[in-house]
Amino acid sequence: MLMPKRVKYRKQMRGRMRGKAHRGVDILNGDFALQALEPGWVSARQIEAARRAIVRALKRRGKVWIRIFPDKPITKRAAESRMGKGKGAVEYWAAVVKPGRIIFEVGGLDEETSIKALKQATYKFSIKTKVVSKSDFIGGQA
Repeated sequence: MLMPKRVKYRKQMRGRMRGKAHRGVDILNGDFALQALEPGWVSARQIEAARRAIVRALKRRGKVWIRIFPDKPITKRAAESRMGKGKGAVEYWAAVVKPGRIIFEVGGLDEETSIKALKQATYKFSIKTKVVSKSDFIGGQA
């Protein structure tokens, strides 16, 4: 699973997810992509599950690019523990995703297969996503 090799600080504050994404909003490598429609945390497990779903649907053809990386440590207190005594241990790693962010890209395949593969990946996320094509961005709609 994806996670940083090392970080400067072991634990982070939760932060806020206001506004739309400015970076990572264009399709760079592939022909079709999965774009986030709402803000949220995408866990490393969700990213890996979606990647596996895409690779399985592509049947070892084409290429997949992962455009997000889980670099935010999410902590959790132990169950039934009393208040105080510090912050909980790191439970999992997550990527902060804002609306408009490209999550996955797929290239080197026909339209039908690519859209089907990305549609399978949408079921793995806890946020709403949509499939977009490179032609959508060239037209200037998205």
